[in-house]
Amino acid sequence: MRVASGAGPAYLFCPADRPERFAKAAAVADVVIVDLEDGVGSERREAARRHVLAATLDPARTIVRVNPVGSIDHAADVDAVSRSAFDTVMLAKTASADEVRSLADFAVVALCETPEGIAAVDEIAACENTVGVMWGSEDVVAALGGYSSRHDDDSLRDVARYARARTLIAARSHHRIALDAAYLDFANLEGLSREATDAAAMGFTGTPCVHPTQIAVVRAAYFPTPAQVDWARRVLEAAAGRDGVFRLDGRMVDGPVVAQAHHILERTALT
Repeated sequence: MRVASGAGPAYLFCPADRPERFAKAAAVADVVIVDLEDGVGSERREAARRHVLAATLDPARTIVRVNPVGSIDHAADVDAVSRSAFDTVMLAKTASADEVRSLADFAVVALCETPEGIAAVDEIAACENTVGVMWGSEDVVAALGGYSSRHDDDSLRDVARYARARTLIAARSHHRIALDAAYLDFANLEGLSREATDAAAMGFTGTPCVHPTQIAVVRAAYFPTPAQVDWARRVLEAAAGRDGVFRLDGRMVDGPVVAQAHHILERTALT
């Protein structure tokens, strides 16, 4: 069973070498990302793979992040997942469509966090076994030779915004799950709220979290406000039986605006 596209917006990374956290993560998050990559020291990865094999998490709400193609741990990670209950993997540092196709036995969430991955994100999203696309802000900037994806006011720098937009457009144009970058300053819940609200407004499917305290903030950000829900319902009521453009509250309403109203109400069922 593959991860459900309508599982909800709050994904949570959980180190694969901390099995005592698996159930706790599943209890609070919509989807758990069991991490065999950055969250686990190299000396603990063999034990972490055994924990993946023994895990009893719901496969429809679990993704296993594996190390990049060509890395020393990649083949062992893939072998472990192939023998587990899980069939959805997140491929760290996805750089090409060929890397995704090399995992043909799995549903793949492609984590594009290098210049090569962002440059190839359209081809990556188009792969038959790609089910989702995510980007990584700090990894992209580090790979470019930079040292920060954000300005002093916490806003994303232009190159990070470009990577973010390319990821979203590529994912949604192929009807894939679109995941925003994780917000690493987990103590700054106000900043997370701003960024997740922006992500939801643009069409991202979800925002991965690095700490459980971020879960409620992400869910609230993706859930429409009462004013938005009221507006969406009035738009759809006014659009019923109409064909073409009309006016509501002094604003022109056409097909795209009606579609936005549908999206708002759809989000009330996902969060």
